[in-house]
Amino acid sequence: MRKNSGWRLFLQTVIGRAYPRVIGQQREKSWMFFEVLLPLINVAAYVYVYRAIGAPEDYVGFVVIGGAMIAFWMNVLWSMSSQLYWEKEQGNLALYIISPAPLMAILLGMAVGGMIATLLRAGAIIALGTWLFNVQYVVMNPWQLLAVFVLTMVALYGLGMMTASVFLLFSREAWHYVNLAMEPVYLLSGFYFPLKNLGFWVALGASIIPLSLGLDAMRQLAFRSGPSLGFLSVPLEIGILSVLSVVFLVAARWLLKTLERLAREEARLTENRR
Repeated sequence: MRKNSGWRLFLQTVIGRAYPRVIGQQREKSWMFFEVLLPLINVAAYVYVYRAIGAPEDYVGFVVIGGAMIAFWMNVLWSMSSQLYWEKEQGNLALYIISPAPLMAILLGMAVGGMIATLLRAGAIIALGTWLFNVQYVVMNPWQLLAVFVLTMVALYGLGMMTASVFLLFSREAWHYVNLAMEPVYLLSGFYFPLKNLGFWVALGASIIPLSLGLDAMRQLAFRSGPSLGFLSVPLEIGILSVLSVVFLVAARWLLKTLERLAREEARLTENRR
């Protein structure tokens, strides 16, 4: 039997790890209902607050898009960053380490499978939010909007793959770091308000999180008042997202290779390493 190697093995691993996540969503359809309904309730709360204080109507659209993008952040946080730690707890990590498949391909397959399911969830939130709250979009450049979304996803999931190895090295503390990261990112990414309202220096620091610039650029491209409320120009934000994508993917590859080397040399990981 011919054994795959190189890019064929990488692609085969990605498909193999993506398949269970895609199929798993079909087997438990009740999850989709709650994953759409609960975030939509949170979105509705902010919409009614903005309407109560007389905020511009585009802010309602900002909230709807931000609520949809939260789905991707939660997927990265729980299904990517803490994935290796969970696999270790379940006894699967050793199998991943000794298998010929690269760890990056395993995580990428999980990311692709999770992204497909999350894309459906985010799309449902946008569709329902647009219908319920009568959101009006003014998209002047759909191709640029698509490019921003793709770059945001690449950078975001690259960040997830990079932090997966870091969280694993923290062992049980990884759970606490995951919980700690949730609310600050909600604030710093500007899920429910324009990023520039944080102030220049805070917003600049928050730009290390791909969702911050991604959301800001998408809002500028999707709403009439978006450019006046944007933090940076769209071309500049696209350039920064491109750099973040490369940096996070290269860092993820290096960290995962280092983790794999340590596991094979010392035959142990996380808190047992000394």
